Amino acid sequence: MFNTIVVGTDGSDGAAAAADIALELAKLSGGTVHLVCVGKPVALAGVAGDPLSAAMMPALPDEAIKADLDSVLDRAAKPLTSAGVNVEKHAVLGGPAETLVAIADELNADVIVVGNRGMQGGRRFLGSVPNSITHHANCSVLLVDTSAARQK
Repeated sequence: MFNTIVVGTDGSDGAAAAADIALELAKLSGGTVHLVCVGKPVALAGVAGDPLSAAMMPALPDEAIKADLDSVLDRAAKPLTSAGVNVEKHAVLGGPAETLVAIADELNADVIVVGNRGMQGGRRFLGSVPNSITHHANCSVLLVDTSAARQK
């Protein structure tokens, strides 16, 4: 049923709640969870959607951003691998929604699991990631209510 599960993570408690649901789906189906962490340099993304702020911030090299993404993925993968679930990690530079949909398409995913709030943080695009995913995904999308996780 859900053999290929794509889940986005940005290291937040909300993203961990979405990964927990992906874990449960994978345990039920024996599927593989593809953890995806997407980043963009502050200089390209701007801060809080303000392109002028990008001029004030130094650009981080792609290698440094990828290392940060890999670290987030390693932490997010631990509970899944500890539970015996197959996990593949994807650290990608780009827009979160577009990247999650593209990876799901590439993998012919059965479902994308994402928290009901957009990814946040200095190196992430701000905006409605879940909304964009639901409009563009070519597979099922499971929106996880992450409000309780965000209030921790």
